[in-house]
Amino acid sequence: MIRLIVNGDPRDFVNSETIEQMVTELDLPKATVLVEHNGTALLRSDWPITPLAPNDRVEILRVSAGG
Repeated sequence: MIRLIVNGDPRDFVNSETIEQMVTELDLPKATVLVEHNGTALLRSDWPITPLAPNDRVEILRVSAGG
């Protein structure tokens, strides 16, 4: 288990060693999510290779269309 700070709140994750695994564990649609890890905006292609460590700060933004 790993504890991360997600959008300012502490959260525990069971099967998340990378950003991609965390997004999957949160059951978020990858095509509509932007992720910032410890202050750095990530490309979606970086998610599988970006490791997580306890107390990392992650900001998740959901993109939606509309006007």
